[in-house]
Amino acid sequence: MFLGIVGWILCGIVLGFIATKLVDLHGDDPLIDVVLGAAGALIGGGLYSFISGSNVSAFNIWSLIWAAVAAVMVLVIWHFIRSGGKHDRPSVRRSY
Repeated sequence: MFLGIVGWILCGIVLGFIATKLVDLHGDDPLIDVVLGAAGALIGGGLYSFISGSNVSAFNIWSLIWAAVAAVMVLVIWHFIRSGGKHDRPSVRRSY
């Protein structure tokens, strides 16, 4: 059980670290993404165990996939909220 939870957390930490490299952080601390990724992975892995009724085992590929998907969803939602819900397009300045 302990190794399964550690696996989810590590999966979330890795995805949070990757997100810090791919996304504009708007001056935020990169640790926020790492922590949110780990939290999302814990939620996703726990949700899989709850829905499927399976125990948390040392290695369950489906629970890791659910943990990864949940971590990515949490990070996407966080960055969408953080960006103000809009995508800034560069303005084209035209002289007349």
